[in-house]
Amino acid sequence: MGKTEEKRKILYITGTRADFGLMMPVLKKIDKSPFFDLEIATTGMHLMDEFGKTIDDVKKEGFKTHIIDAIYEKDTKESMARFIGIVIQKLSEKIGNINPDILLLLGDRGEMLAGAIVGSYMTIPVAHMHGGEVTSTIDESTRHAITKLSHIHLAATKGSAERIIKMGEDPKNVFVVGAPGLDNILNKELISPDAISKQYDLDISKPIVVVLQHPVTIEIDKCEEQIRETMDAVAELGYQTIAIYPNADTGGRKMIDAMNRYKSYKSIRMFKNIPSDEYLSILNISSVMVGNSSGSIIEAPSFGLPVVNVGIRQDGRERSENIIDVDHDKDEIKRAIEKAINDKDFKKQVNCCESPYENGNASDKIVDVLAGIKINKELIQKKITY
Repeated sequence: MGKTEEKRKILYITGTRADFGLMMPVLKKIDKSPFFDLEIATTGMHLMDEFGKTIDDVKKEGFKTHIIDAIYEKDTKESMARFIGIVIQKLSEKIGNINPDILLLLGDRGEMLAGAIVGSYMTIPVAHMHGGEVTSTIDESTRHAITKLSHIHLAATKGSAERIIKMGEDPKNVFVVGAPGLDNILNKELISPDAISKQYDLDISKPIVVVLQHPVTIEIDKCEEQIRETMDAVAELGYQTIAIYPNADTGGRKMIDAMNRYKSYKSIRMFKNIPSDEYLSILNISSVMVGNSSGSIIEAPSFGLPVVNVGIRQDGRERSENIIDVDHDKDEIKRAIEKAINDKDFKKQVNCCESPYENGNASDKIVDVLAGIKINKELIQKKITY
């Protein structure tokens, strides 16, 4: 793909530890490229103490960083909606000074929707990754809304690209690039098993369970009960467990309060946040991942890691053969964990599974698209294609 002669300024919006970790290989590739200037707009969970205040992790990477001062003020649905409005207001004020050529977004969170709205109304091309995917809850609607506001579509799978085109997007602006999170796993040397196990006081000769479970926005009244079912399951099994706090969606703080009641269990280690390199290195030595994170669907197959997928949050997402689906029921979760750890036939199936999310070269493909695509009236002035 041909390159532009002038540098393009890329502004990436980040609101969580998760999206920033997934995007690191892409951001580093953009930052090193002679075709781009990269800047970062940081907001949301990055600025919140109860979720680890990971703004410091962003700043450590050395990117030029802008703070969009907006957080989830309360653990309510109203606060989620207000957060989006505040990001729109404050980002639109910043954009005039930053003057980006392309806004880069990932996924389906509120700050990404706010960025897509600002970009569209300010006639800045919006490039969106992980569009066209199927899940459930408000994430589903938000993701598709971002797609309709975006101009450049960086799909993780062929199925996602086909859904984007069915939504009326111009096929010539839809590109299958894979999942950027896999670039970290497949192309980067992880922390050695001995070093990471020593750092987190884990015995790699015994099973290790990772718990990462987020609130489900349409089941907020059940979020405390749901995380208790998961935590009761791992507590009763007694396997060494790394439990990571959920995101800041409505119900997240209630889930944290419920999780903190399990701190007295010797088998459970609780963390607000784990840096991306350390998190991936922990997955590399783990026996099973439990919860409802997208990472359990997208990244875990690359480790040959079994997943106990709890509840409806990832319903419909393309997946590999490493998944055991269960309800929010302690006994179901326990049986699934035992199967993941002890069932030799299932473990053999998991070890042979293939990911539908490409093969670890998403960063190169994304950089080529962003450098080569023509920014003109035809790109900006979108028209439905059916």
